[in-house]
Amino acid sequence: MTRILPLLALLGPFAASGALAQEPPAAAKPAETFQAPVKNAKGDTIGTIAIRDGANSLVLRVAIQPGGLPPGWHGMHFHAVGDCSDPKFLNSKAHVNHDQSKHGLLNPDGPDEGDLPNLYVVQDGSANAEVTSETPLTGEGGLKDGDGSALIIHANEDDHTTQPIGGAGDRVACAVIK
Repeated sequence: MTRILPLLALLGPFAASGALAQEPPAAAKPAETFQAPVKNAKGDTIGTIAIRDGANSLVLRVAIQPGGLPPGWHGMHFHAVGDCSDPKFLNSKAHVNHDQSKHGLLNPDGPDEGDLPNLYVVQDGSANAEVTSETPLTGEGGLKDGDGSALIIHANEDDHTTQPIGGAGDRVACAVIK
């Protein structure tokens, strides 16, 4: 009996904590993913977008092929309606903005849910970027709501403060998110 007591004393904490009989951890839910072509005003495909939705943010990857856009900085935003059917992309409406925040990543009263960092296009007209957004792909306030959303690329750089679109200018490319 004297030999059993020290053994029980050593095993006691493990037995009480359940360390010897743990259940396997639950499998993580795979991230929702989405892909779509990016089209110019003529309706030509100039690139792609890929979105991975996570628990707290989404990751947006933009790939523009050579000759797709003019070199330089371009504003980029999520717009409220997934419609790129008109050549000026006006059917995509204004930015996604459920809480009516002001435009601009640097605006103290912003940003709105459609605001994204600028996209830099290199000399050959191509671009590759990966950015994050707290706007979800699915669920409440998600990009894939009833009428979808659109990623819009503008002609000019977004200054991230000026209303309503930071001086980003015309809409030159669009991708439907539905």
